[in-house]
Amino acid sequence: MIKRFVITVLIFIFVISLAVPGYCGDPIRKLGRGICNVFTCPLEVVKQTSDVANSDGPMAGATYGVLKGIGMMAIRVVVGVYETATFLVPFPKEYKPILNNPEFFLEEKNW
Repeated sequence: MIKRFVITVLIFIFVISLAVPGYCGDPIRKLGRGICNVFTCPLEVVKQTSDVANSDGPMAGATYGVLKGIGMMAIRVVVGVYETATFLVPFPKEYKPILNNPEFFLEEKNW
């Protein structure tokens, strides 16, 4: 009985190891991205307000910048929760980030 169980487990591990793709990104990086996005999402309001105020003036920053920050905050928290919940699933392909410009909060944009 135990011998049969051990053989079954070994066959199962062998079959599963064949099903894993040769190279996928890193699920731990995807988990880190998700947690970072969840915790830093409120800072988007401040960052977007500041960015809009610097480019378009203080009134635009106080109105449009705040709205843009709230929108980016909502996007960042939804993506963060999704990436945290599905960090073991290689979707999008090879664990690529959903928010990629910038991938993390306060990271420089790659235009």
